[in-house]
Amino acid sequence: MEEWVQQIILYLPDGGKYYLLIFLVAFAESLPVTGLIVPGSTMIVLAGFLVVADKGDFTLLALAATFGALFGDLLGLWLGKRYGGTLLQIRLFKRRRKLIRYSQKFFVAHGGKSLFFARFLGPIRGIVPFIAGLSQIPTRAACIYIFISAILWGISYPAIGFLGGSSLQQAQTMGARFGLAILVLLLAVIVHYQVKKLFK
Repeated sequence: MEEWVQQIILYLPDGGKYYLLIFLVAFAESLPVTGLIVPGSTMIVLAGFLVVADKGDFTLLALAATFGALFGDLLGLWLGKRYGGTLLQIRLFKRRRKLIRYSQKFFVAHGGKSLFFARFLGPIRGIVPFIAGLSQIPTRAACIYIFISAILWGISYPAIGFLGGSSLQQAQTMGARFGLAILVLLLAVIVHYQVKKLFK
């Protein structure tokens, strides 16, 4: 085991505290403001990588990441529905005006599907559920997209680290390829929507 891996493991908590940390990382990355600061996806991939070094259990890791992502997105959605207009007036949100506008355009273009795709698109990950709530998307439809994306994210990102366990660089490469695959899928949806609209 490489020395730097041993050093990371030494600084991490054990048992339930470790999975609580994973939950909080995934949760924080899913919120409108902290999502811009916390590199949750990278940390979850790293946690999957550390399973190979006998740090934690993969199933518990995936569950913690999934529930963190799920509850984070649901809270973002609720905040948007309940306090969206008020929160947008806060200085912290005003500083992110461009990102919020981009997220709004993304949501308008893709509706409920934006909640699925945003989960895998870094900067807007924490903003889109908030914007969806602000736009008063039907709660049931929003929850379905959030639930599916949280499960996929919570399993796939630790798996990327675990499967790339021979080296962290390999895990990061796999993560980049997975993100690219999601982006290609998004582009396919956009093209399909535009073609369908053209022939209506």
